[in-house]
Amino acid sequence: MRAAIYDGPGEISVEDVPRPEIEAPGDAIVRVTHTAVCGSDLWFYRGESDREAGSRVGHEPMGIVEAVGDDVDSVRPGDRVFAPFVVSCGYCEYCRRGLHTSCVNGDSWGGDNGGAQGEYVRSPHADGTLVRVPDRYADDEDVLESVLPLTDVMGTGHHAAVSAGVDAGDTCVVVGDGAVGLCGVLAARRLGASRIVAVGHHPDRLELAAEFGATETVLGGDGTDVVDRVRELTYGGAEHVLECVGAASAMEQAVEVCRPGGTVGYVGVPHGVDDAGVPIFDMFGDNVALRGGVAPVRAYADELLEDVLGGTLDPSPIFTETVSLEEIAAGYRAMDERDAIKVLVEP
Repeated sequence: MRAAIYDGPGEISVEDVPRPEIEAPGDAIVRVTHTAVCGSDLWFYRGESDREAGSRVGHEPMGIVEAVGDDVDSVRPGDRVFAPFVVSCGYCEYCRRGLHTSCVNGDSWGGDNGGAQGEYVRSPHADGTLVRVPDRYADDEDVLESVLPLTDVMGTGHHAAVSAGVDAGDTCVVVGDGAVGLCGVLAARRLGASRIVAVGHHPDRLELAAEFGATETVLGGDGTDVVDRVRELTYGGAEHVLECVGAASAMEQAVEVCRPGGTVGYVGVPHGVDDAGVPIFDMFGDNVALRGGVAPVRAYADELLEDVLGGTLDPSPIFTETVSLEEIAAGYRAMDERDAIKVLVEP
């Protein structure tokens, strides 16, 4: 099969690799029809995080089940499915608590599982991992493009909003205008926030944030003191702040715009935070809580899918470019150069 391979900083190729096969009774083989390039992929693409050259990449698969092991009950060949960015068993202590990313039997999509930016993947623990799309929507391309973000960024934005404690009538701030931040806006609106202040550095993305439900937007990088402006808009800060970037500067900004006694829900993959340090003294002084982490997307998949299929949730506008698998290197470049918010890949 063909699969995307990381060859080193700035280098993605597509090569022939062994196609995964059923190895355990709980496995399923999925032919990937849709996947994506994630903002977190840019860390290794830019050489800013470690990854072994020659490794397969991708973690957002959607496709058609081709084969299942003898113990798989929830899906069968021919079913349309999508999968969160990590494999989870569904029955261990942490999966039962809704913390699927801490699954004791967890796995990734790379290595012998195929890499989700490829033509096929093997899903270990298929019953605990794969989410079936009802047959009536299985070939509806518009619906499928709305479902695909549930593999990662929509569930991650939702986790930020849940972790921040967003509820009906609340005021919240979303730091970050990438795909996760934009999905955080959608999630906050879905949870009933009455005011959503979106903070970012790209006018076009903030326009999309407004379409998604942001009531105010604040553009940084043009001389505006973002913290002062957000505090002004929120009369001293918001009780609920979504940090959707991961950079130390974004975490600092999130804490600074959080109202005393409030909560920062953080989901951005931490980058540079260890070196700069979390502003713990400021948090201590203002009783600011920090909740979040890597999003247990599987825990949210069923409820978010219900809203997508019901027509009340549509994150698909985050896909601003579509490429074939053979063109995926161009997709990485587009995201790296901020020419695309998120790239959809069709193997």
